[in-house]
Order: sequence, then C-alpha cells, then structure tokens
Amino acid sequence: MIARLPTFKQFSYPELAYKFIDKKETIADYREGISYLELHGYNVLCIVSDGLKGFRQEFYQYRFLYCQFHQVMTIRTKLTLHHKLQASQELLGIAKMLCHTDKDSFIGALTAWHEKWKDFINEGAKGADGKMHYVHKNTRSAYLSLKRNTPWLWTFYDFPELQMPNTNNELEALNSTLKAKLNLHKGISKERRKVIIQDFLKNHSLRR
Repeated sequence: MIARLPTFKQFSYPELAYKFIDKKETIADYREGISYLELHGYNVLCIVSDGLKGFRQEFYQYRFLYCQFHQVMTIRTKLTLHHKLQASQELLGIAKMLCHTDKDSFIGALTAWHEKWKDFINEGAKGADGKMHYVHKNTRSAYLSLKRNTPWLWTFYDFPELQMPNTNNELEALNSTLKAKLNLHKGISKERRKVIIQDFLKNHSLRR
C-alpha cells in the first residue's frame, strides 16, 4: 500500500509512505495508515480513491474524491468500447469527457442524456423467471454509476484550495512499473521482494 505525501521525512524516499501487505488491502489497512500519518504530524485533508467499497463512508470526516479515471474505466467496462446502441455510445462519449471538462459542462451533458434516454433505460421485459427485468441493464447501470458518483467526482473542482489531483494516475503508473519489475523476478522469496520494492520506491520520484 503506497501513499503520496508532500514531504515524508521519516522515510528515505521523500514523497512516498508505504506498508507491506500480504493480502488484498482492506478498509482497516487504510485506517491504520491514516492514523499513522496523523500520529506523525500530518494533517490529512483529502483522499483520492479508486472506489474501494465502504471507503467513503468509513472516512467521512475527510474530503473525498473518486478518481475520475477509474470512473471512466468502470463505464467502459459496463458499455464496452464498441457498443452498438446509440444511447450507450453517447453515454460513453460523456464519460470520456470527464477528465477533460468542467463540472457544469459534465453535469449538463449527463442531464441532457438522461432526458433523451430515460424511457429507454427504464424499459422492462418479463424474463424466463416471470419477473420484470431492465432490457438495457448495462446502459442503465453505467448511467446510475455516473449519477451516483457525481458529487464525489468534482471535489478537486469544488475545493481548489486543497490542490487535489482529479485522478490517482501517478500512483497507478508507479504501481504498474513496480509490478512489471517484480514479474521479472518471479519465484524469489518474500523478503527479497520487499528489498526490491524498497529500492524501487527510494529511487523513483513522482515530483513534477
């Protein structure tokens, strides 16, 4: 688990704090990490997250931003890149605007899309089980995801004084590079993996 910091003098690497976790990260891991930072004098004002379930509810006392890039990836997964439905194509286009437009333009485009396609996404049909199901459930699900997350996609825009990034792409890129490096050393011991990770984090900077 890696966190980016303005300055973190306790570590030889100035901008990253990290903790080794031998399992999939949990809310408890983040709670421990945030507590550690605060105990060492850091005032945590905001958090950018990729949407771990329950994260926002657990850390309600902090300004929260749902990573815009991860939101776009969620919509792409739900709709697929080459969806034949016009409604889905238009909704994907709006989602892809997310990282490159302003809050009012995005909300306006999403609202206009819903006004145009609301009957379409609410269309139902009886299934083999005799129950009613939404015909275009993926398109509906993608719209509801954008609608539901909108209040937390623009925290950086609403609170510019926090200087939040709109994505956590820098850390994701760091993770990708690190994973590729570790894949070159498959079969090594856990302790050796830790040494490689520590050396990597000490020698890579996220400074602009």
